Amino acid sequence: MASVFGHTVVGITITKIVDHKNNKWLLIAAIISAILPDLDVIAFNFGIPYLHPLGHRGFTHSILFAVLWALMLMLTIGRKNKWVWFLVIFLSTISHGLLDAMTTGGEGVGFFIPFNNSRFFFPFRKIQVSPIGVERFFTSWGIKVLFNEFKYIVLPCFFILVIQYLIRKFKKV
Repeated sequence: MASVFGHTVVGITITKIVDHKNNKWLLIAAIISAILPDLDVIAFNFGIPYLHPLGHRGFTHSILFAVLWALMLMLTIGRKNKWVWFLVIFLSTISHGLLDAMTTGGEGVGFFIPFNNSRFFFPFRKIQVSPIGVERFFTSWGIKVLFNEFKYIVLPCFFILVIQYLIRKFKKV
């Protein structure tokens, strides 16, 4: 998986691109949604194996989960700007699996669970897989992950936001 930091940056970027009203609650929900799929690691505590549909990178990383989660937040919290909420939350949630499918480790991502239990990676797999667990993260491995994510996640997100800013600025002229 990419780290919580990499997923957070993508959630922030998606919100800044889609939401022109700068809704702080939407931003918070997008950050949580970008991280949420990794709650599936608790499945290990219940003896659920990695490759089980409810295991790590399983259902919570699926397209269906992202749709259901986005619908739930749209209908409960985002009632005023429903489609903006749906789009931001869906994209933030599904971005998690997309990043994980570009990592150097793991068993792939179950994008189509529960309809198809196959796991997938993308041909581009340059994002260093993050260690699972806080104590493992604060090691040399975790530091390597952060530098790698700066290169493959933070910088692209930064450039996207700069381009968006310039486009908006020149539209006003």
